[in-house]
Amino acid sequence: MNPFHKAFLTLILICMLSGFASSQQNKLFVKTSNGHFYINDKQYHFIGTNFWYGTMLGSTGAGGDRKRLIRELDLMKANGINNLRVLVGADGEDNQASKVQPALQTKPGVYNDTIFDGLDYLLAEMGKRNMVAVLYLNDTWEWSGGYIQYVEWTGDYGKKVLPSDGWELFCKYAGHFLQSDKAKKMFSNHLTHVIQRTNRYTGKKYTDDPAIMAWQIGNEPRALTNENKPLLSAWLKSEAAHIKSLDKNHLVCTGSEGSMGCEGDMELWKDIHASKDIDYATIHIWPYNWDWIDKKNLSGSIVGATGKMMSYLNDHLTIAQKQNKPLVIEEFGIPREGFSCNPYSTTINRDYAYKNLLDAFLFSIKQNSVLAGCNFWAWGGTGRATKGHPYWLKGDQYLGDPAHEEQGYNSVFDTDNTLKLIKEYNLKIGGE
Repeated sequence: MNPFHKAFLTLILICMLSGFASSQQNKLFVKTSNGHFYINDKQYHFIGTNFWYGTMLGSTGAGGDRKRLIRELDLMKANGINNLRVLVGADGEDNQASKVQPALQTKPGVYNDTIFDGLDYLLAEMGKRNMVAVLYLNDTWEWSGGYIQYVEWTGDYGKKVLPSDGWELFCKYAGHFLQSDKAKKMFSNHLTHVIQRTNRYTGKKYTDDPAIMAWQIGNEPRALTNENKPLLSAWLKSEAAHIKSLDKNHLVCTGSEGSMGCEGDMELWKDIHASKDIDYATIHIWPYNWDWIDKKNLSGSIVGATGKMMSYLNDHLTIAQKQNKPLVIEEFGIPREGFSCNPYSTTINRDYAYKNLLDAFLFSIKQNSVLAGCNFWAWGGTGRATKGHPYWLKGDQYLGDPAHEEQGYNSVFDTDNTLKLIKEYNLKIGGE
């Protein structure tokens, strides 16, 4: 064989092996087909959790605790939890009491590298455990910066307005995000920066990392006013297309609550999720927050609230089925017994609602419906609130309840019977 032929055959072999490696790698990503999730050609269903603080816990800076992070990931894995919904990072300076901290993006395009390092570390550790993350990049609410932080950064609307300043004032101020090309451009730049990152622990580009299941545009993106509805739809569709232009491997979703997050407009939710660039639909279910539960009579109102949960799910499931897209209940939460924040208080009513929802999920799998996953809110794990104050303060452990909520209110702790229930149902659906 002459040198030319030898070199030519070597080149062909390299190309074949490269193509094979690429094909094998591609099978590791979560994909959608005919209304279902797949990993490695096998249908993927999950009962996961919200672990919004995972990035901060993984850092080596303030708030970081890698020993606890490892402990939490191992505990989740032992209970069949392999799907985590995670906040990429908060926005804005750490000077707002109701906002989680430390922030990732302290000013437009200016980043706290220790938090990025925490995200790298989290994804590396999740990859070792065959866990996947849904990473969300923005928020309607003040607790992670979100809409109002970008609005303030534009310099066009004055100082940020919080929900505590009045609901209507907050909605008007936050609603400027969807109206401001400047604000949306800053977010789009941030999104690009995050997606194009390379993990310093694995050497993988984020776009090539199977530990990421999906990019989520925002947590509970809302129009906030009827006038903003077309702007919300256009923005979500535009950013979904933007993500697809940057990343061909990962799924894209919105983070929507469903019709309750669309000013009660189911047609808006339907229109948004009809986009070809949005791979699956999401809903959230909050019986207490939506006044389906009577705080004075949790036990007496839980059955009726659970019925409303089922109706809300079925209404959205019908649309997702017609659109032939997977549906994920990516947030659902019920307060602890007596609305207590004590991690050792009972969870009888919460478990009743969880069980009904998980039974519906299990039934849907058997019926081959498009309901593909659910993530309870939220993971408290081995964390414990600091006694003496109800809300999170700098130096406290992170729990499932963000800084603006009473600590332990909706958290699922390692001591809860709820966690046993989660493991039981994960075993039923074939979770590890």
